[in-house]
Amino acid sequence: MAVTDEAIEKIKGMIVSGSLRPGDRLPKESELAADLGLSRNSLREAVRALSLIRILDVRQGDGTYVTSLDPQLLLEALSFVVDFHRDDTVLEFLAVRRILEPAATAMAAARISEQQLDALSAQLDRLGGEPSVEELVAADLEFHRGIVRSSGNSVLCSLLDGLSGPTTRARIWRGLTQEDAVSRTLHEHRAILGALRDRDAEAARSWATVHIASVEQWLRSTL
Repeated sequence: MAVTDEAIEKIKGMIVSGSLRPGDRLPKESELAADLGLSRNSLREAVRALSLIRILDVRQGDGTYVTSLDPQLLLEALSFVVDFHRDDTVLEFLAVRRILEPAATAMAAARISEQQLDALSAQLDRLGGEPSVEELVAADLEFHRGIVRSSGNSVLCSLLDGLSGPTTRARIWRGLTQEDAVSRTLHEHRAILGALRDRDAEAARSWATVHIASVEQWLRSTL
């Protein structure tokens, strides 16, 4: 394992130093192994590990390339890891979301276009007043994704996308068991949208905090 770690570090060093840039093709395996002072086997293992986390792209019959290193691509690995969460860590994911998402919502207040606001409003209108819990949760994910995307920060958007999975089941369970969960969620969505239309970053931040905290508070009371 230590040999593979060394191989990973050496390839990482080449990328960080600029010897290998996004989109570059790696030298042939035998040449690269010799240049780095590695066995071909340890190099192969390192390439396999780095391809799993989207640093390298192994193209059968063509070679191995450095990916675009785009944050959204690299953070796909986070989503993979997050899928292995335990139920007792859901509150921790919600706590992180409560820190990040209100900040992203506040950032969006200055950037989101009227056209995007109209699209979010139309999405809420299509849901109506009594959507099913599954419809509401799916719409909730898209609603917040649209707002966060408007923050202009692709890293923040990817992080929150990765964190949304573990809380989905909790939101569905809340919708099924808490009497006013659906109406409260719709009200909070309208309030967030209103704050964004007013370009009021602090109000948008506050309503997003209330929205996430209400799920967190409900979950704490049920555990």
